[in-house]
Amino acid sequence: MKSVRGSGFRVLGQTPNQTAVSTVQPSTETRNMFLNIGPSHPAMHGIIQIIAELDGERIVGADVEIGYLHRAFEKESERGPYNNVVPYADRLNYVSPLINNFGYCLAVERLLGIEATERCQYIRVILSEISRITDHLTCVGASAMELGAFTVFLYMIKAREWLWELIESVTGARLTISYGRVGGVKADLPEDFAGRTRAVLEEVRKVLLECDTLLTRNRIFVDRMQGTGVISKETAISYAITGPFLRGSGIALDTRKAQPYFVYDRMQFDVPTGEHGDNYDRYLVRMEEMEQSMRIIEQALAAIPAGPLNVDMEGNILPASVMVDEAKMGRVAGFKQARVRLDPTLEGSTRGYHEAINAREKRAVLPAKEDTYGNIEGLMHHFKLIMLGHGIRPPKGEYYSAVEGANGELGFYVVSDGSDRPYRVRVHPPCFTIMAALRELIVGDMVADLVPTFGSVNMIGGELDR
Repeated sequence: MKSVRGSGFRVLGQTPNQTAVSTVQPSTETRNMFLNIGPSHPAMHGIIQIIAELDGERIVGADVEIGYLHRAFEKESERGPYNNVVPYADRLNYVSPLINNFGYCLAVERLLGIEATERCQYIRVILSEISRITDHLTCVGASAMELGAFTVFLYMIKAREWLWELIESVTGARLTISYGRVGGVKADLPEDFAGRTRAVLEEVRKVLLECDTLLTRNRIFVDRMQGTGVISKETAISYAITGPFLRGSGIALDTRKAQPYFVYDRMQFDVPTGEHGDNYDRYLVRMEEMEQSMRIIEQALAAIPAGPLNVDMEGNILPASVMVDEAKMGRVAGFKQARVRLDPTLEGSTRGYHEAINAREKRAVLPAKEDTYGNIEGLMHHFKLIMLGHGIRPPKGEYYSAVEGANGELGFYVVSDGSDRPYRVRVHPPCFTIMAALRELIVGDMVADLVPTFGSVNMIGGELDR
């Protein structure tokens, strides 16, 4: 058998007994490589896929896919009464769900033409700012961890735990709080809340100071953050980006200042901005915003009105069982002004607390449990708001209302057809516009720069892909 070694490459279609007369020269053509990053990559939160086009280690093109966590929030909102949307809103931004609760409730209240009590508005401000701090702690801590600063992550999560314990003392839960109500909130602040909050904020400040020492002038951290993920103010505006991402590019736009809601117009606070629009500026903006949020909380705690919490408890106070027995015998004289003493199961928040935090608006707010279980008017009121086909019934119309979420402008567009359930609920999530601009942020940077850039986006999957 004749060896073919050294006889050259066989030409396509050449018969075995023919000898090749030419050889193929090595090609000098270079091609870009396409690399899948996510959704299983730990930095992509399990739902984001980026198909990056690479020239060596430099990103020259990218295709971003966000559709791996569709929750049907907007469709589900059409299937039940207005207050049933509140638990779904918790799951939009599950790091700061209280802001989502209050943003949705505010939109429905404006559609109804009602306003929450002054004390309720202060409570909403306090809890919104606590939620903003927990969100920023998560963002900065997780981003630092992905760059190797694991100590900072542990410190910030420790501080977040303290704040979540405060939230739990008010709402009964840490994440899925379902605390907002159209016209008010579920329950008042506990008696020792102000003192506990001030003590926690003092400890959080110590943690932030320590993390600032560890990160802000750390050579490795600064080199990874400065000059990466740059977006100009003009580009950020063209993509309708808001929040810390926009403020990092030098635009001092904050919904709490531009379109004040609740009692933010009474609060003194600054809006921090960056200069270069890079990851480092966005880090500095979030660090300063946490300090400003603590400043707002302390002002609100000092100014929150007592409302009718100091109620006059004089008069007849009857156990519920006695009232029921007397009513069966027809002996109801004087019951109209009588209070009912309930066991803890039925008591809930007592009438005085209920009146302090909820609007006196029978079209939207459930009565106190004393009234529901203690007199026929309260029972009928409760039943009319709960019974299928009744409930909260805003007039026909539509309203868009925005609040300042942790990532930017969080808007709810609510359409009413006059029935007891929303005709349409549309949410404007702040991180959606940032993700739309992600290609602009990462093209031109190195593959390694994608991690801090995506971390500074602070993408929340439940809010992004509804």
